[in-house]
Amino acid sequence: MTTKTGVANAGNLIMTGVLLMLLGDLLFALNDAMGKWLVASFAVGQVLVIRSIGAFIVLGPMILRQGPMALFRVEQKGLQFIRVFMATCDVALFYAAVAYLPLADVMTFYMAGPIYIAALSHFFLGEKIGWRRWLAVLIGFAGVVIALRPSMAMLSLPSLFGLAGSLAFALSLVMSRYLRSTGDTTLVTWQTIAALVTGIVLSVGHWQSATLIDWSGMLLLGIVASCAHLLITRSLKLAPASLLAPLQYTLLLWAIVLGYLFFNDIPDAQIIIGAAIIVVAGLFIFHRKNLKETVPVEAVPPDGH
Repeated sequence: MTTKTGVANAGNLIMTGVLLMLLGDLLFALNDAMGKWLVASFAVGQVLVIRSIGAFIVLGPMILRQGPMALFRVEQKGLQFIRVFMATCDVALFYAAVAYLPLADVMTFYMAGPIYIAALSHFFLGEKIGWRRWLAVLIGFAGVVIALRPSMAMLSLPSLFGLAGSLAFALSLVMSRYLRSTGDTTLVTWQTIAALVTGIVLSVGHWQSATLIDWSGMLLLGIVASCAHLLITRSLKLAPASLLAPLQYTLLLWAIVLGYLFFNDIPDAQIIIGAAIIVVAGLFIFHRKNLKETVPVEAVPPDGH
């Protein structure tokens, strides 16, 4: 009976983790849609400033609980700075791209993040990947090129913003994994401070008056993003990452749905084809990584992957 109870409890925890991940992804999608709506009327810098203030409504109690001085007790300050810089570029470039492109288009670039992470982890984290996953990485890159549209449109600034933002996103995650001994509150707080400072700089000369609804929307942007981060962080502590990681692709589905409902955007054939290739390549990479980590050593092929 005790064994059955333990299995049932484990199953409940995993299901809770799955639900939290799905809810966190939905909140991120709502955050992205709200951001697109706001940057259509306000400068990216102004949105970053108020969004960061909103984030501190959630982060404030967490900072007080761990003690403000804990923010300064961090390992490898140089790498911490690089991570914060990449995370800030990720947010700023996302808003810059989504101001001009449909939500689904920008999200397609960001869905290539796991593919970039697989390649970057090989060089920066020493996580060896074999020829099958390298092939999946190359196929994923091909999906990105298709989504970019192989024409002069590839050189458009919004598309390049989306591509550069997705690379910054992947680099920030790789750095976060490398600095995993640093507390979540500390990591998120420093990147929020950096976003606030960047927003102040970018908003000089571009600050606009706004209605109460607009100010509330910008504050809510930070609150929603922080809650999404917390939900996903908690989900990863309740369920295996190999189970949760593929659920990130629901962001693309939400981007298509919300883009249509709020902005009347319908993805074209190239975006859908490119997104499908990226998702399949990403899922294959997750599958191979999970297989490598769960099968007995003697059953692993000589190439390791």
